[in-house]
Amino acid sequence: MLRISWTERKSNETVLIEANSRRSLIKTIRKRQATFLGHVMRGEKLEHLITKGKLDGKRGRGKQREKMMDGLKRWLGSGSSTETMTAMGHRELWRNMIADASKHGTG
Repeated sequence: MLRISWTERKSNETVLIEANSRRSLIKTIRKRQATFLGHVMRGEKLEHLITKGKLDGKRGRGKQREKMMDGLKRWLGSGSSTETMTAMGHRELWRNMIADASKHGTG
């Protein structure tokens, strides 16, 4: 077990290298997001409508927030929203995309 004194001034990257470890939390979060979103998009309930942005109303002031779909598209390396939405409807294709992104995806 690697022990590091709190008085040592080491970066997180240095500690990870010394421990022969890698960051895995972001990858786990993205994988769970993708799995949940695929589940939601296969249904036709309120969550589906919200995710697709089909609700009426006005956008709030200020900078537009990044949508969950945008981050997911970037992680999956998917070119377009329609490609991603089509894949969500086909469970096996969606699982394969998630598995590939887990191996090779960023952040």
